Amino acid sequence: MDIFAVLQSKPVLIGFHLGFAIVGIDAFLWLLGQFKDNGGSRKSRIMTAAIGVAAFVASWTTGGYYYVIYYGTLVKPVIKSGFAPWAHNIIMETKEHIFLFVIPLAMTVLCITLLEKDDMERLALRRLAMWLSGTVAALGLLIGAMGFIISAAARWG
Repeated sequence: MDIFAVLQSKPVLIGFHLGFAIVGIDAFLWLLGQFKDNGGSRKSRIMTAAIGVAAFVASWTTGGYYYVIYYGTLVKPVIKSGFAPWAHNIIMETKEHIFLFVIPLAMTVLCITLLEKDDMERLALRRLAMWLSGTVAALGLLIGAMGFIISAAARWG
């Protein structure tokens, strides 16, 4: 089995999807702390936000690939015919739509971090940046919980 086949296998894709999401959540929680304490340099905040955005994009890409290749043909039918068909009908559909907001929100935070500290204070964006950073992290955690429910429903199936 070559390396590309391993990387495209179901468990590896799920692991990458989850791992990248955790990095993204952690980055935005870290960024929230930096904004809250008004600490860290502008460069460190930009790097933290950029890592978070990149991690969420990578999570979206690996999760999307898994969804297109495996979920629709292998997992969804098991869930829909199992003990918890609502896991797809409600949880997965909700997860799909919430995730559409995460990357634009994360990119908005990144754009705010590109501002000089004086400009951010003058425009009163620090509180907004804190709120958005926390929202991005919270949505990431919520999506993770939804993924757990969907995985459990597939195992129960």
